[in-house]
Amino acid sequence: MVKAAYVHIPFCEYICHYCDFNKIFIQNQPVEAYLDYLNKEIEQVMQKHDKQKLDTIFIGGGTPTALNEPQLTMLMESINRHLLPLDKDIEFTVEANPGDLSYEKMKLLKSFGVNRFSIGVQSFNDRLLEKIGRVHRKEDVFRTVEDAKKAGFDNLSIDLMFGLPGQTIEDFETTLDLALSLNVQHFSAYSLIIEPKTVFYNLVQKGKLPLPPQEDEARMYEILMDRMESRGFHQYEISNFSLPGMESKHNLTYWENEEYFGFGAGAHGYVNGMREVNAGPLKKYMSLIDETGSPVTSEHHVTANERMEEELFLGLRKTAGISKGNFKEKFGLDLSEVFSKPINEQKEKGLLEETDSRIFLSVKGRLLGNEVFQSFIGI
Repeated sequence: MVKAAYVHIPFCEYICHYCDFNKIFIQNQPVEAYLDYLNKEIEQVMQKHDKQKLDTIFIGGGTPTALNEPQLTMLMESINRHLLPLDKDIEFTVEANPGDLSYEKMKLLKSFGVNRFSIGVQSFNDRLLEKIGRVHRKEDVFRTVEDAKKAGFDNLSIDLMFGLPGQTIEDFETTLDLALSLNVQHFSAYSLIIEPKTVFYNLVQKGKLPLPPQEDEARMYEILMDRMESRGFHQYEISNFSLPGMESKHNLTYWENEEYFGFGAGAHGYVNGMREVNAGPLKKYMSLIDETGSPVTSEHHVTANERMEEELFLGLRKTAGISKGNFKEKFGLDLSEVFSKPINEQKEKGLLEETDSRIFLSVKGRLLGNEVFQSFIGI
């Protein structure tokens, strides 16, 4: 049964220099029309799955909080009508940027059942924030977190980035100290990846983006792991840290290779063994719903071999790794038989560890995760 739903809001007040998600400037866009079509998509899909009882809903973007209050109300009414189970408590997350998440919006979202914010902070260095195309400043972060607590939110996550242009190890340590001073429950921290079709990609091509050396980036990650552990935050996934019991249930759906609904322009879903992708451009998304009743532009039936590979390269992101018993239960095969060659190779390199019941990345393996994941593809 599908237990999670992702809802995509593609609108932004500004475009960050590193972002390659499906997004557009909100000015002069048909926001209400989009929300109307989003409602149609959700309604049509859920009519086929009327017995579903979701455990998590995640609204991402873009920037969901770029919507004004009437638009947010429209979105929330749609989600409450079609997705939110009335008879159970679920994890209901909204992505937010400091600066555009007002106290009034927080209260509105809380009244519709939202109980978790994922706040895109990235850095507490104002110079760096400007360099990566963010418009908020560190004071906005303090205000946003304070307001969220005042509004009754006690499940807050903060996104951080390292390996940013011109970022030093000392810069990152200062950001970590300030982030940890906020007394939130969860952190996600990612190294900068230069994606095609972004401002940063173009600058790299021209040799105009001064990135920290790889050893500095690796050192930032080591400091991140040490600092989080020393403050009681458990690293439950390569890039995610939480206080006990405050892990992101929604993201664990992805890493545990479970199915989920994907709604909105450019959203991905995984339902009934089928990976689906919605049209990204707004006009295409809306016209497909008019013409066919569905915005899906591609479908891929996941084969048994692909499911096993995905189980490995997604599941190994978790520090707990892969349970041999769960693998056998899911696929009727022994993990060590199917993947004996890559498991032994990665163990010899010191990147993977194995016990009687599990395989998982070593601490060194966490630094070279992509190399490990790659070894399990195309077996």
